[in-house]
Amino acid sequence: MTDRPLSGLRILVVEDEAMISMMIEDMLIDHGVTVVGPAGSVAQALAMLDEEEVDGALLDVNLGGEKSFPIADVLTEKGVRIVFTTGYGESGVGARYPNARTLQKPFRTADLESALAHFPGPRGSGGAPEG
Repeated sequence: MTDRPLSGLRILVVEDEAMISMMIEDMLIDHGVTVVGPAGSVAQALAMLDEEEVDGALLDVNLGGEKSFPIADVLTEKGVRIVFTTGYGESGVGARYPNARTLQKPFRTADLESALAHFPGPRGSGGAPEG
């Protein structure tokens, strides 16, 4: 692929299923994205965010019975864009995070690319997040 509009982005991946996590990582890497993580739990993701700057995040809504909303709250406070992934429908995500996108699992690379198209450019590139 020669056109890589996502190239240079640093995206946090939070997913508790190893096979899905690897699939998402491969999709992102193919688009020139630097993957931060993956994290398999809220605690692990929050620890990563203490250490890493990210341009966006892919958050599985349900992480082994715990919701990823505490991660989303931290990211939202920082102005970082979020795409939720879920196999269970929106799970109340739209009402709580109206600016976030939701991808229904399973999804294709084109779906992921479309969902990430609203992310600003990499930090330091002059691209600022929109409201």
